[in-house]
Formats: sequence, structure tokens, C-alpha cells
Amino acid sequence: MFAPVPKPWIMGIAPYVPGRSKTDDGRKVVKLSSNENPLGTAPEARAAFAAAANDLERYPDASAAVLREAIGARYGLDPARIIYGTGSDEVLHLVAGAYAGPGDEVIFVRYGFAVYEIAARRVGATPVVAPDKDYATDVDAILAAVTPATKVVYIANPNNPTGTFAGRDEIARLHAGLPRDVMLVIDQAYGEYIESGDDDGALELAKTQANVIVTRTFSKIYGLAAERIGWGYGSAEAVEAMHRIRMPFNLTTAGQGAALAALEAQDFVEASRVHNAEWRAWLTAEVGKLGNAGLRAVPSMCNFVLVLFEGPVSAETAYKGLMDAGYIVRWLPGQGLPHGLRISIGTAEETQGVMAALREIVERG
Repeated sequence: MFAPVPKPWIMGIAPYVPGRSKTDDGRKVVKLSSNENPLGTAPEARAAFAAAANDLERYPDASAAVLREAIGARYGLDPARIIYGTGSDEVLHLVAGAYAGPGDEVIFVRYGFAVYEIAARRVGATPVVAPDKDYATDVDAILAAVTPATKVVYIANPNNPTGTFAGRDEIARLHAGLPRDVMLVIDQAYGEYIESGDDDGALELAKTQANVIVTRTFSKIYGLAAERIGWGYGSAEAVEAMHRIRMPFNLTTAGQGAALAALEAQDFVEASRVHNAEWRAWLTAEVGKLGNAGLRAVPSMCNFVLVLFEGPVSAETAYKGLMDAGYIVRWLPGQGLPHGLRISIGTAEETQGVMAALREIVERG
């Protein structure tokens, strides 16, 4: 029997694999695989979410007008130039849908976020991988990969899954080196974790440059991963183009209300930032003590640490050992990092616990 045949570029997509929450034998253990906020969600946001139960029969505000106004006020942006989506993932897909297609090329860095390749292939564009510089973004390598077919460049800053960060001068140099008809997408899902004084200037570029789009999310520091709320900022023309293919009613009423309240709960955001900085530094230092055993922590600006296993104990062995000990982290063979584990920063107890388990595994050899 004959059946419709999917487009070949769709069949070339490796589906996104999320972080696991259960072990191989079904046990629910400490989840440090998805970079979620260990402090949870601000109480105000939870209350706003619950209040939306009174309006379940009504469609949400399709324009997300109040939320856009609040985002604009918080970050000093024009609300009319804010696009929104089901997580920042949808916004990343919207860019590819608006600006790339068959015959075009989309560049992203090696060890970049998995969604970039999916977004490129989904529209029939050709993914182009630029080499890294010791797991960090290499601006020269990206610029060297540009051809007349290049339409979009994705860069996560800070980067997932490595945690590395490109400073203001490097981002400016990247933008200056790109042709004006190439859209530069700076994915700042972890932007709120950037240390004070280390702003990469991406939002400022997006205010004035027609070929820059910055994306953000409420899933990380704001603790709203369950509601999938993301947004982006770009030129009026870019946002108008993306609205043409954005799914209608893509932000729920409860999600919009929770995000609005979360924006106001900046004390919670600051507490999350402080907690993360403290325990990320602690975890990095503890991994460094195992350097003689071949472990290395990549310097991170995110809410996780990428640990490389370059000695006798493999990342796979550590991954399975941590699972047996009651901790799920992210092993990354599918992203070209079979020797790496990405460990989310948990509560103080969780972070100390996973490190103690890791230390024991390494000492056992």
C-alpha cells in the first residue's frame, strides 16, 4: 500500500531528547538533568497561575499585550517589537521559518543547543556547524563558515550545554562581520544568570540593528518551565514576519498571568541568581579537585556545569553510577559530548549530594 512520503529533510531530523526524570528501572530520583530552578517558582507566580482557573472557558489574549508591556518595562524595550512563543524554542523556530528554506544555510556552533539543527532542517535548510574553541564560541570560525547561502546564525550566550560565554566585544565583532542579509539570533535563555557587568550587549544590538534577534525564556530563572513561555526582540519588520507563522493563542491565560507576576517578583529572581552563583562556584571547585583523575569543569555562566571526563573513569560510567546513587544528570553523546555530563545546580543538599556520589565513583575508579 502506498502512503504519503514525508519530506526528506524532515526525516533527517533527530528528535529532541529532553532530560530524564526517572532511572532505567523507573525510580524517581533527584533530577539534575534539565536546568530547572531548584528554588521552584515565586509564590506570586503560583498564585497568579491558580487564579486563571476561573477563566478556563475563554481563549487567552492572543496578543499577550499586558505581558509584552511588562517585559518591555522590565528590559527597556518597545513592546510592539516583542515576539512570544511556546518557550523560546518556538521563537527560534519562527526565525528559521521566516528567513530560511531549501537551498539556504543556517550556522550554529559545535556543542550548541540541539534545537538549532532541528529548526534548520524543519524548513529544509542546510545546517552548518562551526568549530568551537575549547568548547566556547569561536567567532572567527563562524565568520569563516558564512557563504552567500547563509541566512541565519544561531548563537546561545551563555551557551547550552557548555555554559561558556562570549563577551560584548566578541558579539559586536560577530555582528560586524556578518552580511546585512544574515539574521543573527542570540539565544539568551540563561541571560539572567550572567554576572553583573558582563552584559554581552545583545539587546542593545537588537534595538538598533535590523538583522539581530534576541530570545529569552521564563523557563529558567523565573521557574516557569511547565508553562513554556518565551519571547524575543527584534526589528518591527522581523517581528511582523514571525507573527505571520506564529501559532495563534500560543500563550495560555495561566501562563501569561504567572509570567506577569514572575516579572514583578524580582526578589525571587535575585535569590535564585545568588544561590546559583554560590553553588555553581562550589561545584566547579569540587570538580577541580578531581583533576588528577581526569575530570574538568568547563567555566560556566549558566545554572549548570559541564563536567568533562578525560581520565580512566568515563562519563557513561559516572552517569550510570550517579543514577544508581539517586541522581539523574545529562549525558550528552547525542550532542557530540560522549565524554561530558551536564549537571544542573540543585538545592544545596542536592548539589552536595551529587558531588559526594561523583567523588565516590571516581575514587572507586
